[in-house]
Amino acid sequence: MGHITLTSPKTRSNPSRKWQLLDFVSLIFFGIVILFFLLIFTPLGDSLAASGNQALIKSNLADPKQRGGLIALIESGKYAKVVEVCVNGDVDYMPCEDPARNSVLSREMNFYRERQCPGVDERAVCLVPAPSGYRVPIQWPESLHKIWHENMPYNKIADRKGHQGWMKRDGPYFIFPGGGTMFPDGATQYIAKLKQYIPISGGALRTALDMGCGVASFGGHLLDENILTLSFAPRDSHKSQIQFALERGIPAFVLMLGTRRLPFPAASFDLMHCSRCLIPFTAYNATYFMEVDRLLRPGGYLAISGPPVQWAKQDKEWADLQAVARALCYELIVVDGNTVIWKKPVGDACLQNQNELGLELCDDSDDPSSAWYVKLKKCVSQTSAIKGDIAVGAIPKWPQRLKQAPSRATLIKNGNDVFEADTRRWERRISYYKNSLHLKLGTSAVRNVMDMNAFFGGFAASLTSDPLWVMNVVADRKPSTLGVIYDRGLIGVYHDWCEPFSSYPRTYDFIHVSALESLIKDPVTGKNRCNLVDVLIEMDRLLRPEGTVVVRDSPEFIAKIDRITSSIRWKSTVHDKEPESQGRERILVATKTLWTLPSSSH
Repeated sequence: MGHITLTSPKTRSNPSRKWQLLDFVSLIFFGIVILFFLLIFTPLGDSLAASGNQALIKSNLADPKQRGGLIALIESGKYAKVVEVCVNGDVDYMPCEDPARNSVLSREMNFYRERQCPGVDERAVCLVPAPSGYRVPIQWPESLHKIWHENMPYNKIADRKGHQGWMKRDGPYFIFPGGGTMFPDGATQYIAKLKQYIPISGGALRTALDMGCGVASFGGHLLDENILTLSFAPRDSHKSQIQFALERGIPAFVLMLGTRRLPFPAASFDLMHCSRCLIPFTAYNATYFMEVDRLLRPGGYLAISGPPVQWAKQDKEWADLQAVARALCYELIVVDGNTVIWKKPVGDACLQNQNELGLELCDDSDDPSSAWYVKLKKCVSQTSAIKGDIAVGAIPKWPQRLKQAPSRATLIKNGNDVFEADTRRWERRISYYKNSLHLKLGTSAVRNVMDMNAFFGGFAASLTSDPLWVMNVVADRKPSTLGVIYDRGLIGVYHDWCEPFSSYPRTYDFIHVSALESLIKDPVTGKNRCNLVDVLIEMDRLLRPEGTVVVRDSPEFIAKIDRITSSIRWKSTVHDKEPESQGRERILVATKTLWTLPSSSH
């Protein structure tokens, strides 16, 4: 039997093996180059980074049993330490707008950019820190024009949009000249242009929705006209536009028009506006236009500036947009350059007579004000489904509408009487808050305010003479009173407080909640749907350092909250209710301390 002679490894020549090795090395090299370009020039880099962040955030959850044990320990007041910092130090963590979670979801109708919240057992039991160098925000009205750079040191928007007047870096500040893509010379001049066609002054219009708002200069400057604008944009490549808006003291909300109704009741807004918001209003059988129509009050105005309005190479899209408006009998007010303005008709009769696009009215079973995780419908909401006269021109002008019980109040039994009693109650309570508890309401220290359980908006209505605005939140499981809030000329959203809120961290100066326990307890079983610690940690995420929390609830529940506050770095005191109020309520007042990550953590 012959022997096989093996060549020494150092002298062996194997052309086939050599080429395989070179191919392998080349493949790795080109793979690294491709990955580099993907990370730098596409959203994948952000998603991968966020994925790493999410893994780090989850790492301090351990298993559900350990999480549950930690929650129980904190609730009992026996947790001797403070709740730990989210381990990756993500200062802008938004649980329901996490690119890592959303990146694997369907792109159809932008589903992946909508709210996608973690389950209860997935939520981190940790506190979101402020960035190193954070300062108490500049106060209103100066904040409209400049904010501290270090509070959100992100230069991308300034670099990309500075030439359009959005914002610029100026030493320790970001400054806001008031411009936008379609109005680089400033929102003031742009609003003056719209005034030629829309009754912006005089109180006929009060509530507005600015879609795809950028840094919300349009809404900020409409405040001079006593128009309260809720501005929204998704978390996108600009990352922090809504955070900038809120830091400036302008009402804003993280939101995407995708597969679901926006979280507002029907006929909420007197004016709806899009300045290069790039929403494809006529796509998907005009579903997005019909959602705009659901939200716009009869007799209200829709203004669109930018594509596709008389835009190069978008003739078909522009023709389609006009066709949908005609089918809905919107009155064309003007086409001025790249801006179009329509007025919505009053009543439903039009669509039945003029149906060139095959659009149909929603059937009688549809509640047009149901909007919490409700899929968009390919039908036109019936205004007649809303009780009473809600059209612009029929409802009182601002500010008279604030104190008059609107027709939608009758959705509640004895609604008009309840409305009047609620208004008087909150006038007494606000007086007590200011004069006896010495809260900073009415001072320049409080600009962005949230009422977590707003009911008819009486809390906000009692504060309208103060230099602040209130985000009124109505729980989706409570009676649908948000329409009353909009009829009064206030703004708000639907929400379930067993989920995180769609806002950046550190965006509210003052958070108020009455009957917090009712927001987490199932009214049928009496059991908690989620735990109090998670809700308080979410409130801490939303609250600015040195901001204030006020909770009204039963003495037992207030004592439970008071046991938790030191664990989340709040300083709290408990007070008796105002003498005129009946019931067993007590009031907890807490202040969030200012703390940041050390510089070395960045």
